[in-house]
This record gives sequence, structure tokens and C-alpha cells, in this order.
Amino acid sequence: MTTIPAPVVDTVTPPPAPRRRRRRFGPRAITYTVLTVGLALWLIPFVWMLLGSVKTQGEILQRPPTWLPENPTGENFAQWFGPLDFGHFFVNSLVVAVVTVLGNIVFCSMVGYALAKMEFPGKRVLFVLVMVTLMVPGVVTFVPLFVMVSSLGLVNTYPALILPFITAPIGVFLMRQFIQGIPDALLEAARLDGAGEWRIFSRIVMPLCGPPLATLGILTFLASWNNFLWPLVSAQTEDMYTLPVALSLYSTGQNATNYGLLLAGSVLVIAPIIVLFIFLQRWFIRGVATTGLK
Repeated sequence: MTTIPAPVVDTVTPPPAPRRRRRRFGPRAITYTVLTVGLALWLIPFVWMLLGSVKTQGEILQRPPTWLPENPTGENFAQWFGPLDFGHFFVNSLVVAVVTVLGNIVFCSMVGYALAKMEFPGKRVLFVLVMVTLMVPGVVTFVPLFVMVSSLGLVNTYPALILPFITAPIGVFLMRQFIQGIPDALLEAARLDGAGEWRIFSRIVMPLCGPPLATLGILTFLASWNNFLWPLVSAQTEDMYTLPVALSLYSTGQNATNYGLLLAGSVLVIAPIIVLFIFLQRWFIRGVATTGLK
């Protein structure tokens, strides 16, 4: 009688379990701590401004100062929306900022497209001139600009507040850098199909320029919205004042400063900028990254 051998079972030794690397919390914790402290230091002035806007003048000036308002009041905001006619100054600032943004978007895009994709005599000289203009401080051209506006009879008008800033060198440089990265083959294909330069610019180039246009719009809006010195000189009556000018003139008297009114006005001035950046921050970051703007 033959004996059937038992089947041999190969015992394979399982591989050792990989060792779990211990996460290093040291460098990451230090980074987060530094960033948190920096964010807190950056937010402190804004928190103080927001809390001070609902304090009385006496509470703001008392020593030692208090963070939380003891008797919150909306009187400071009531003065802006009541006797000081905040709405009129807001409309002035909004009109000037929006028209300036639209002008920069159109004209800076045109010049940027010409410098990036068109060949004409003096192209390099024009680009160097734009770069040199970018380095010139605005204070240097302040007096000649006012003399020009005054000789044209535009003082105390919307054109006086808008036209000097309708095109900015930084906008031309920004658009030129982005449009230069658009493939030439795409534009040549449109030319072979019979499209003119204006149609190529409006139908092909502009739809591709969403990120830099958003970046240019935010930068231009910030500059126009916060502009103080030029509106102070060119707007000579109350009906043409913008928000920064009204904020300075009405919250500062001859002998004292109404700090509550000043802080409340600052909150009203900053709020639209924060809202604008929240809605366009994705496009702003993408525009800065794709154009190499530092």
C-alpha cells in the first residue's frame, strides 16, 4: 500500500512592515507660529480701527486705553451718513475709480499688445521709455500735470481726476509681459483666416488675458480709491471731493481731531477694497504668477 505524501506548503516569510516615519513637528510648528504672529501683528491696527469706530471721543483718548468699547455707539457712522453726506463722496470716488480702471484695462492692453506682438519702428525705444517712466516718482510730474490740467480748464471736474491716470506704465508692462507668452502660431492662424489686428486683439488676445486684467484692475482701483494728494488739489469744491479728501478735511479740525469720526470713515473707505479683493483674489494671484510681477 503506497503512502501518499503530504503536500508541502511553502511558508513565505512576510516582508517586514515598513517603519512609520515620525513626523517632524518642529520646523512646521515654528513656521506656523511665525506666520500666526505675523498675521496677528498685521491685523492689530485694523481691529483697533474697527473697535475704535464705535467708541466715543472720550473713551478713545482715555488712559490707559481700552480694547473693547465700554459704551458702543453708532454716532460716528451716523454723522457720515447724515450731515456729512457720505453717499455723495462715495459716488465720486466710485466714478473716478471705475472709469480709471476701465481706461487702464483698454489702453494698457492695447499698448501691451503692440509692444508684445507687433513690429514697428521705435518699438524697443518705446518699451525703454515705458520702463523709464515706471521709475519716475509721481511727485516729480505733479506740478507740470496740474499746470496742464489748469490750462485746459479742467480743474474741479471729473476729467481732471481721471485723465492723468487713465494709463499707467505698470499696467503697460504687466499686459506686455503676459501677452508676450501667447503663442505666435495662434495669432498667425487668425491672420491667415483674414482677421485684422483689432479682431485678433478683441476676440483672441483679450479673452485670454483674464488673470492680468484682474490684477491690473485691482492695482488700479487701489491706487485710484486711495489717491489723496491729487484730488485734494484738483477738486476745489465739496461736490467734487472724494472719500480720502472728505475723510481728512471733516475729521480734522483746527484745534482737535475727531478720532471716532476718523476711524469710522477709515472703515468705510477700506470696506469696498476688502470686498473687491475677496472676490478677485484668485485672479489676482494667478495674474501675478503668470506675468512674473514681483
